[in-house]
Amino acid sequence: MNRHERLTALLDMVGVREKVEVEVSADELGVSPATIRRDLDHLAGRNLVVRTRGGAVASNIAYDLPLRHKAARNAPEQQRISAAAARMVDPGMVVGLNGGTTSTEVGRALATRPDMGEPTGGPSLTVVTNALNIAHELAVRPNIKIVVTGGVARQQSFDLSGPLSHLFLDQISLDLVFLGVDAFDPVHGAQAHHEGDASTNRLMAARARQVVVLADSGKLGGHAFAKICATADVDVLVTDGRADPERVHAFEEEGVRVVKA
Repeated sequence: MNRHERLTALLDMVGVREKVEVEVSADELGVSPATIRRDLDHLAGRNLVVRTRGGAVASNIAYDLPLRHKAARNAPEQQRISAAAARMVDPGMVVGLNGGTTSTEVGRALATRPDMGEPTGGPSLTVVTNALNIAHELAVRPNIKIVVTGGVARQQSFDLSGPLSHLFLDQISLDLVFLGVDAFDPVHGAQAHHEGDASTNRLMAARARQVVVLADSGKLGGHAFAKICATADVDVLVTDGRADPERVHAFEEEGVRVVKA
């Protein structure tokens, strides 16, 4: 394992466990504790981790990072949510996907649907996204047309946002948009931690005939910095089976159809 591979492995370990210890990491990666200390010092110098006595923990900056450095804490739930969401798409649709781990899984689920790979003489699906990683993964699929919004890439994520993306989104219409969110509350609506993401996601929702929020049960009833849209603007919530029944009822009272994956 070379240094680049080792640094990537350490970031992935921090993403899953939230902290790592020098001795344990050295054993797992087959190198000396001194090597791990140097690697953690290097990552800390780039604000990717915070050094602690005997190891390191996730940095607040680091874990709004590109998704390969951001392991999903609720991977089984996210996979069920993404599979349920992908089943809502019909061939020929124009679908919007914002950035995030769950939206990325929806893209993968759509790409592997057998009916999306059947020859039609044209694209089986058009995907509009502001996430560079989603565009990268789906661009190799010959029957999926990929449209990227444009905009400025934030240093901490793969997402594009800003006035350039707004200029593009103003010119299109979507059949359906999937919004991965940081929080969704029956009263306060869908929210994101970053105001730039919220602004772009808000416009994607406004350009769609149907808005679907993707949120595991841990995000329901939560709050984040910037509002994406009101609960009344959301047609469907796809969540996991652990969602609180009273909270689900509150969303339904606001006119949101809730799908438990």
